[in-house]
Amino acid sequence: MLRYLASRLVQLGVVLFAITVLSFALLHLAPGDPAQILLRNQGALLTQTTVEKMRAELGLDQPLPVQYWRWLRGAVRLDFGVSFRTGQPVAELLLGRLGATVELAAAALVLALLWSVPLGILAAVYRDTLLDHASRLLALVGASMPSFWLGLLLIYAFAVQLGWFPVLGRGSLAHLVLPAITLALSLAPVYMRLIRANLCDALREDYIRTARAKGASERRVILRHGLRTALIPVVTLFGMTLAHLLGGTVVVETIFAWPGIGQLAVEAILNRDFPVVQAFVLLLSLAFALANLAVDLFYVLLDPRIRVEG
Repeated sequence: MLRYLASRLVQLGVVLFAITVLSFALLHLAPGDPAQILLRNQGALLTQTTVEKMRAELGLDQPLPVQYWRWLRGAVRLDFGVSFRTGQPVAELLLGRLGATVELAAAALVLALLWSVPLGILAAVYRDTLLDHASRLLALVGASMPSFWLGLLLIYAFAVQLGWFPVLGRGSLAHLVLPAITLALSLAPVYMRLIRANLCDALREDYIRTARAKGASERRVILRHGLRTALIPVVTLFGMTLAHLLGGTVVVETIFAWPGIGQLAVEAILNRDFPVVQAFVLLLSLAFALANLAVDLFYVLLDPRIRVEG
């Protein structure tokens, strides 16, 4: 196990290095000069002298390998430089927004699992019944609704018409309800259909028939034996969903003016704020890589048949 873990950590370092090189190259290949955008936002006169002076202040006048090495050397020490747009340290900006995104993602995942796991189990146990067909129809409808449309619909119904929840911002539990429900309704159908499909397959396995033949109760057979195996693909989806939500809540954060890192990344991309974008890409890549590693290690706990070989 230790050799496997060490090997995966080495691979993680190589992958992150390759991603930083690729993201750095793509940022500098894309059109748009950060110096000109910054001067334009400040209302300054765009002349060759002012643009060159701003590029020198931002360090963009150096050769690209020098710029990358300087950024990488700082990133190893968790120093991602300062934002072109605000002048604040990038790490401070990300940490200031990370809490909001984690809060929203965690709330959405909890709601999605509270809805999808019971529905998925019931749909598998009562397969091809009215309950199964109704749950699959709900999952299809939920998966088909765009999150931006659903968010606007919830705002109109529960904030504008009923006045139950605030529309924009973050500050109380009431502010969290609508964006969390919007995200959860897009996640729950995927989990529900995956749990149903895998539990249906698991309940047809030989070890399930053996457990029933030994006199185990139906509840124990389903929850103890069947569901444990059916949850293995769900763990993979859970890890990927958690990592994806750290940067994939952009639409919902924009609609509800939720101050997360997704909204920060969009602002940085539009303003060509290289240090913020590079740090965001590195953070998101690290989240995906660690989620993959955690999922692989957790497999062993869920299914004794899975073993990590050296």
